Amino acid sequence: MNLKDIIRRDPSPAPWAEGEKIPWHEPEFSRRMLREHLSQAHDMASRRSGIIDQQVAWLHQEILQGKPGHVLDLGCGPGFYSQRLAEMGHTVTGIDFSPASIGYAQEHPHPRVSYVLGDVRTTDFGAGYHLAMMLFGEFNVFKPAEARRILEKAYAGLQPGGMLLLEAHTFDYVRELGQAPRSWYSARQGVFVDGAFICLSENFWHPEPKVWVERFYVLEAESGAVSRFTQSMQAYTDSDYLALVAGVGFQAVTFYPSLGADWNGAGGFLVVVGRKGEEQGIEENG
Repeated sequence: MNLKDIIRRDPSPAPWAEGEKIPWHEPEFSRRMLREHLSQAHDMASRRSGIIDQQVAWLHQEILQGKPGHVLDLGCGPGFYSQRLAEMGHTVTGIDFSPASIGYAQEHPHPRVSYVLGDVRTTDFGAGYHLAMMLFGEFNVFKPAEARRILEKAYAGLQPGGMLLLEAHTFDYVRELGQAPRSWYSARQGVFVDGAFICLSENFWHPEPKVWVERFYVLEAESGAVSRFTQSMQAYTDSDYLALVAGVGFQAVTFYPSLGADWNGAGGFLVVVGRKGEEQGIEENG
């Protein structure tokens, strides 16, 4: 790829047409992303430790009722939530397709945590869980059919009365980013490459099927190499989330504004909780 390819680019790429997602699973990409996960200077890849502590305490008390349970942590990353939940007495299975993140988690073992390197779309989840959770907006990067399949597998893996928890992005957040203007920045290193680079980014909002497409062109300072990365993010209204979660079979669907901490970040999050085997309904919790 070269600069001419940027000039000749598709003026409005269709959702997921230029790739499934940014290749977080590739070893070198994964290694660079782990560096961002571990940083306490920002909350872009993972939240800082103090916020995670507050959120895990809320999960333990509000969702798990302070009782030891079996938790499925989908997209667990380096295991920050899994490790803390285990320290509170829970047994945890964490699944992630980033080799560097899983490697880091396994280098910091806890006897009640098992980590699995795998894609949540295809990996067997197992069974017997009291809680299945997916945090930090990861749910929105999947195509709708894939997202539904993930929920179906989570439902099958839960015990009767078990809980699903999704920390997902709000519709307005995804739409606003999809309508954001083009931008660029330079850095000495980052997620895309190890050396200095310039990154050009542009956004596309597709009102139907409510998808934001974000495209990056990365120009490496040393070699002049040009790379393209594209990711798509599905937007859901509250009604969409309710229909999707209830449609899989979850009942007593409840919306929370955050994971209990005072901080909700710049990510435009909401939390959707559903129960397996309870009377269906919808509630709002402030």
